[in-house]
Amino acid sequence: MKAETLLAELNRLRQDVPKDPSDIEWLTLHHVFCFVSYKMGDFQKYVSEEAAKGAFKEFGEGK
Repeated sequence: MKAETLLAELNRLRQDVPKDPSDIEWLTLHHVFCFVSYKMGDFQKYVSEEAAKGAFKEFGEGK
């Protein structure tokens, strides 16, 4: 599993929500996306560790 795959899905979810800085859903998705984008190295490390534990096998990854 690549971190970029998960980040792309998070971005898709973020774009599905109308931009509204007063809405907690939009705020959460936006800021989590920004934070993870800035920490891609750390996120990829986390994703790799989770893949080694089989966290993505139902998705078809980590076999």
